[in-house]
Amino acid sequence: MKKLLVIAIALFTLNGMAQQREKRSDRKDRSEMRMDISPNDIADLKSKKLTLKLDLTEAQQKKVHALILEEAKANEKFRLERLANKDENKEKPSKEDFIKMQNLRLDQQIEMKRKMKTILSAEQYAEFEKMKPRDHKKRGQRNKKRNKQDDQE
Repeated sequence: MKKLLVIAIALFTLNGMAQQREKRSDRKDRSEMRMDISPNDIADLKSKKLTLKLDLTEAQQKKVHALILEEAKANEKFRLERLANKDENKEKPSKEDFIKMQNLRLDQQIEMKRKMKTILSAEQYAEFEKMKPRDHKKRGQRNKKRNKQDDQE
């Protein structure tokens, strides 16, 4: 009886580990799919999500779409440059390059907030501000869970 119980526990444990590995490969597929999305599609999706959450008017939708499209095109340009450099160097960016990229990213975020503040009403902007921290909290929680899982393996 004890042997049967031990075998059953072992099978359930192995089954759970196999499922976790499948999820990791799915993440890679999603990141590859994201790379194939055009900046215009990104702008469409993000502006529609904001329209649903913030109840934007037609004029606001057009302005937000143009703003997100501009940002997506800039991000695509930087991503392509980074991929080209990655193929040539095959090494991680230096500390100076990393700091430069982070500063550029933060400058983009600051500029995006300023422009969104001019487009949105006070109530909409307050809701827009509430939306961002939740995303980062969730991302942090996922990373913590992932790190715990890696430690257990």
